Amino acid sequence: MSKTEQIPQENGLDNTLALTKEGYLFIKNRMDKYRSDLFETHLLGQKAICISGKEAAKIFYDPALFKREGTPPKRVQKTLTGENAIQGMDGQLHMHRKSLFMSQMDLSHQKELANLAAKEWLAAIPKWEAAEKVVLFEEAKIILCKAACHWAGVPLLETEIKERAEDLAAMVDSFGSAGPRHWKGVSARSNSEEWVKTIIENARAGRINIPEGSPFYAMAFHKELDGNLMEINMAAIELINIIRPIVAISTYITFMALALYENPEYKDKLRTGDEDELERFVQEVRRYYPFTPFLGAKVKKDFAWNGCDFKKDTLVLLDVYGINHDSRIWEKPFEFLPERFRKWTYDPYEFIPHGGGNPAMGHRCPGEGITIEILKTTLGFLVNKVQFNVPDQDLSYDMASIPTLPGSGFIINKIRPLH
Repeated sequence: MSKTEQIPQENGLDNTLALTKEGYLFIKNRMDKYRSDLFETHLLGQKAICISGKEAAKIFYDPALFKREGTPPKRVQKTLTGENAIQGMDGQLHMHRKSLFMSQMDLSHQKELANLAAKEWLAAIPKWEAAEKVVLFEEAKIILCKAACHWAGVPLLETEIKERAEDLAAMVDSFGSAGPRHWKGVSARSNSEEWVKTIIENARAGRINIPEGSPFYAMAFHKELDGNLMEINMAAIELINIIRPIVAISTYITFMALALYENPEYKDKLRTGDEDELERFVQEVRRYYPFTPFLGAKVKKDFAWNGCDFKKDTLVLLDVYGINHDSRIWEKPFEFLPERFRKWTYDPYEFIPHGGGNPAMGHRCPGEGITIEILKTTLGFLVNKVQFNVPDQDLSYDMASIPTLPGSGFIINKIRPLH
């Protein structure tokens, strides 16, 4: 059998338009169509190999086979990640920078940040009681921005909270979009970098004092492998890369509220205060709902896998959404079933909403633990600290839109504290 017959190849000169029309399901649709864990296509004017499945994740996170340098598209760097940041690093440079991030995201930091978020949620109740309605997504952005900046040691004036929260969220909203959404993200990235750069300049000049154990201090005074302080623009970019993903948890929070609304039978279990019940529900939210569609890397050296020749510098996309909904891994993958995590054994290549592999050694997101703790805290707040009504609204979400969100942002009203 020829290679052409073995490896499914998508017809057409370029399938970028199909990707924009199908979004999260673009890769999975073709894996199902071809009954294969890989296929070849052309996206954004270049050849790309799309891969899926547990074994695909294992090779994708093998640093001997794949590299990230030169992979993030410029449009993503100008919105989501910042230019030349940690997401596009490899080797010793990546490990040195990654150790900086990991040092700020251990369990004590995770708990501290979750506690700050819990206080902000409780403090919001009196304002919500007086409001005709509250859009949970909008409130979550502000609450998480305040908690993240407080935790990180970043000075934040009350008058600028909404603006900063909007900019941090806009970077996330724009990474897979074009037109006005993309331009808004570019502007938000520029505004945020200037804001943080100024704060770091003031800190280095001794004009403001910051706690030595804070993420802000760690980024502002981090030394590169050559012993010099990190260049100030890069320090600003990487500090944003700590704060921005925390604000992005507002998307998961909105989907989590939707999960509670659509699956009310779980509320009694969640009200018991059992930490394991909270975590199982949170993990299923992360698995079930769309967040990261796929991740990219480039082939580091020629190799063969699954009958396909991977040539150096070829773009490869790993189907994150598809792996989190792979029927070989998950029973009834398109049903919301938190109890599936009761007997679940952790595998870094089967469950990859924040990427795969070891976060300390590879490219799995170091903020995964922070995400889980904030979601658990927020879930406890929604079921145990507040009561509300969910009026009629558009709760559908568009799988073609990357990233996506329930159309209404999840509106609640008639809000009261739950004693």
